[in-house]
Amino acid sequence: MLKHGVNSLRRCCPAVTYCTFEYDPVVWLLSCLEVTASSRHYVDRLFDLDPQKVLQGVMLLYLLQQETSSTELRTECAVVLGSLAMGTENNVKSLLDCHIIPALLQGLLSPDLKFIEACLRCLRTVFISPVTPEDLLYTDATVISHLMALLSRSRYTQEYICQIFSHCCKLQHWHSCGFKSLPQPLLCANGPDHQTILFNHGAVQNIAHLLVSTSYKYVFTQVRMQALKCFSVLAFENPQVSMTLVNVSVDGELLPQIFVKMLQRDKPIEMQLTSAKCLTSMCRAGAIRTDDSCIVLKTLPCLVRMCSKERLLEERVEGAETLAYLIETDVELQRIASITDHLIVMLADYFKYPSSVSAITDIKRLDHDLKHAHELRQAAFKLYASLGANDEDIRKKIIETENMMDRIVNGLSESSIKVRLAAVRCLHSLSRSVQQLRTSFQDHAVWKPLMKVLQNAPNEMLVVASSTLCNLLLEFSPSKEPILESGAIELLCSLTQSENLALRVNGIWALMNMAFQAEQKIKSDILRGLSTEQLFQLLSDSDVNVLMKTLGLLRNLLSTRPHIDHIMSTHGKQIMQAVTLILEGEHNIEVKEQTLCILANIADGTTAKELIMTNDDILQKIKYYMSHSNAKLQLAAMFCISNLIWNEEEGSQERQDKLRDMGIVDILHKLSQSSDPNLCDKAKTALQQYLA
Repeated sequence: MLKHGVNSLRRCCPAVTYCTFEYDPVVWLLSCLEVTASSRHYVDRLFDLDPQKVLQGVMLLYLLQQETSSTELRTECAVVLGSLAMGTENNVKSLLDCHIIPALLQGLLSPDLKFIEACLRCLRTVFISPVTPEDLLYTDATVISHLMALLSRSRYTQEYICQIFSHCCKLQHWHSCGFKSLPQPLLCANGPDHQTILFNHGAVQNIAHLLVSTSYKYVFTQVRMQALKCFSVLAFENPQVSMTLVNVSVDGELLPQIFVKMLQRDKPIEMQLTSAKCLTSMCRAGAIRTDDSCIVLKTLPCLVRMCSKERLLEERVEGAETLAYLIETDVELQRIASITDHLIVMLADYFKYPSSVSAITDIKRLDHDLKHAHELRQAAFKLYASLGANDEDIRKKIIETENMMDRIVNGLSESSIKVRLAAVRCLHSLSRSVQQLRTSFQDHAVWKPLMKVLQNAPNEMLVVASSTLCNLLLEFSPSKEPILESGAIELLCSLTQSENLALRVNGIWALMNMAFQAEQKIKSDILRGLSTEQLFQLLSDSDVNVLMKTLGLLRNLLSTRPHIDHIMSTHGKQIMQAVTLILEGEHNIEVKEQTLCILANIADGTTAKELIMTNDDILQKIKYYMSHSNAKLQLAAMFCISNLIWNEEEGSQERQDKLRDMGIVDILHKLSQSSDPNLCDKAKTALQQYLA
């Protein structure tokens, strides 16, 4: 049996160096497991660098799976393996390589409760490790059902299984751009997701009753907490779970009411925070209204309370991040939060760790502060970003907070990518203020570190940073000129070629802003940087946002007559071809309207208008849209005609005659009787050009 066991282990763990035993390891193991002290000694040996001693530890897995082993021995093996899993990540990796999870899951089929509990406790420890893939729990469809059935066996099965579910349903932290002026490319996503699997196996119903457990106080708190944590991950970004939770009743009380009770100040802080996270997820999923009293009067104040100096650093981080997520998209919640307990000023304290005092008086405190300093700054930036997302007065208060702009600029250069990302989000939120773009942003030259952030950054960072750049390139921003001089055109043109949709949108959006009322040289540089091929690629993009922003760019490029004539003299053929394709394609009203506006701009050129007059296909399309059922398209087509027939310009008579022969005048007469006042007035103005 022993020889067979060693060979089996060799197949599982080829990296282990094997030595010849000088004594019987089974006898040795049994003697070590007889008493607690011996077990501790054995666990110590598992961390030894001596391969022979490590091999003796791996023998546990073999013994665990042998039905001929006594239940007591198998239970003790599971306990010691659990202790081993509490060591380094390498320990867990080694256990995973030896297929510890299938062995432990097999152990759950035992009729012995103590052995089941030991296996669950070890599984819990393994799954808590960041190196353990959560998907390992879902490889066998029967496992989840069996775990649900084991929930009712004991207080320990309840606690461990809830912990396993919580850690095997792990989602990314909230990190969406989340602002109305941006696309939403960064929302968290999970494949055939774990939430749905657990939900479909009855997780909500099986776990809900644990929230009102009547066990002993310690058990009561532990089981309740693990059930609560399970709900917090099940409900996150999941409308199906959230809508179900809001209607679940336990002992005649709805779950939201139970969660609210857990927010009370006399409850453990961890319970208050986790309950607030549950209610926050349900609110963001639409299961609870943002103006519901349980959100406005209970959840929000609880989270603000967690941001105070009295709380531990870890609690302050979690409180601020959860509050940022709660208020991210709701203007009224942002306003309420901003005036609750001086929150904006309170957050400034997040930037004061580690303190100089702790460096002198308490080394352990300094170490603790250093570990959490980055997390605190990240959380503060996130919350400031959410607070200032929509309200100008709130933005002003944030920027006037002690050294705020300096902190953002410093944040953009931090070693931690998470802090840099949060700082960029905060900057993006504040960049929506026209006043701040003209003052604080200019005074602190924020464009410099922002441009540095854009160099070789990961996509998540690029999306937020390029969104901020869009705002800094608006015509009234003093930062626009130095950004142009720093080589922004090349950078933005490269973003338009990205496979990432949000980056393509932001790249073309920033170029559109850059082209507005720009000098001819800048416009020429943009066209040169994009290339005709790339422009056509963008105009053929399947995403309507990319198409609309590209048309907006063309419209801004083709403004003021000298610029229109210059651009059309070099790119006229390609632009007219693109316009034709769009007007003939299956596009929405907004796309067609924007395209007709581009034609109207071309028609305003001195020489460029001839590219329309000599293109009968385009003229027929303009005529068609003059009689379209949609008033917006009719009006846009009318602008084209008005610019072509304006009688003060050279060649107007010939153009008027050609358009009359096409039947344009007859259409103008009909439109002059339109019930739409804009169409009516525009038609009458055009007819006057024929009479002048």
